[in-house]
Amino acid sequence: MRDEFAQQNQLPGQVITHTALNEFISRNYACDSLGRYFFQNGPQRVFVTLDAMPWVVRITPSENGLEMLTQCKNPIQASGALSDEGGNIYILGKVKQLTDRDKNAAQFSTEDCQTVALLHDHDLDHFSELAKLREEACSFGGSWTWQGKQLPLDPIHSEELATRFQFIAKPTDRS
Repeated sequence: MRDEFAQQNQLPGQVITHTALNEFISRNYACDSLGRYFFQNGPQRVFVTLDAMPWVVRITPSENGLEMLTQCKNPIQASGALSDEGGNIYILGKVKQLTDRDKNAAQFSTEDCQTVALLHDHDLDHFSELAKLREEACSFGGSWTWQGKQLPLDPIHSEELATRFQFIAKPTDRS
């Protein structure tokens, strides 16, 4: 979270450690029709500046083995992955999220949305155990196994992500 001083001086801000605040933001994290991510705080919409992706995903143990959960504790149904020039892994899939894509609707709707999520760097070693890699020009391609399915792993340049997945990394209330 960045206060006014941090914003004016382009500082990174502080990690939110307050449990109730994290839960509030997670419950109210949404996307609008322009691809801006925000959380709704009563009548106020607080836009989120994305350092990487709209979602960060972790591989976590569950009753049925392993699952992938976003920072909002939403499961992501993986359908593939991407690898960029910096060695980052992005998980492609569907996640339930709040949207206000219908500007005439009085309330938000929850939709299964196709999205992309940055795999947390603590899970890269685990991912590499699931993957069969081949070296590409500036990245890696190949495949990986998740939930008994062989899924594609394709290269991408990090500058393509926002356009391809239609999100605005640094939104304003006018963009």
